Amino acid sequence: MDSDDLMHAAQVARFRRQDRAFHLSTMALAVLVLAALVGTLVALAIQAMPAFEEFGTAFLWTNVWSVPDEEFGALAAIYGTVITSTIALLLAVPISFGIAIFLTETCPAWLRRPLGTAIELLAGVPSIVYGIWGLFIFAPLFAEYVQPPLQAALGDVPLIGGWFAGPPIGVGILTASIILALMVIPFIASVMRDVFETVPDVLKESAYGLGCTTWEVVRNVVLPYTRVGVIGGIMLGLGRALGETMAVTFVIGNANRIVGSLFSPGTSIASTLANEFGEAEPGLHISSLFALGLVLFVLTFVVLAISRWLIRRNAGADAV
Repeated sequence: MDSDDLMHAAQVARFRRQDRAFHLSTMALAVLVLAALVGTLVALAIQAMPAFEEFGTAFLWTNVWSVPDEEFGALAAIYGTVITSTIALLLAVPISFGIAIFLTETCPAWLRRPLGTAIELLAGVPSIVYGIWGLFIFAPLFAEYVQPPLQAALGDVPLIGGWFAGPPIGVGILTASIILALMVIPFIASVMRDVFETVPDVLKESAYGLGCTTWEVVRNVVLPYTRVGVIGGIMLGLGRALGETMAVTFVIGNANRIVGSLFSPGTSIASTLANEFGEAEPGLHISSLFALGLVLFVLTFVVLAISRWLIRRNAGADAV
């Protein structure tokens, strides 16, 4: 074997060692993330165990949260979390869809970049800023100019009239939902815009050439081509809404109860943790707070699992 062959063999061996080192380092980082996830789950479960031993699974559907009596139930917090996140998505998804369609299909070229940048900047605004704005600016305006007309128009409607009962105090479930919607719109709109831009121009131009309107192109070309990304963006917004803390704490009213009216104060898992964790005494109180954290962890995990299932299902349908 001549010197060139020896040099080549040494180089190949060095490359193999580098590849193996790179593979092991990246695998270690991935395992570290998985270990952190499992460690968080185990720590929450251990700390929450006294609460579950005391209250059992009834903790999940008990509508009582009394610190002096050491009686705790997660139902009010779970209800507030699910309701506010659901209403926020119902408000945010159509608005985000309209923003993304405007930016990709009908927006003038000179406005597309600054408007897109402004939307992305909104995603970086700290949640406490949304909370302060919601409490001191939005809530008073909402109580004076929006809640009374809503009560007058919908308060006597069968089935849904109870949703708009109660005094218009500004803070409450609906206010928190609207603030959440404002917070998740930049995330969902940015993802939708990015996936809409991946649609090949030839597909849209062909549809326009056949005489399709802009809405027909969006409905029959853009949405079928990007539905996986659209679902991912919506689930990203839902994940943000479920775990939001400070903004919701400012405007939800922080009342541990379930009331049918959307105008009434309520609570969420995150706001309960933010309000009480710093002053919780060791024992059932702090264990119940850890149990709430575990419930939020599992709820978020279930949402992400459902989103992954939907994405894979749609990706499989596209492949077929």
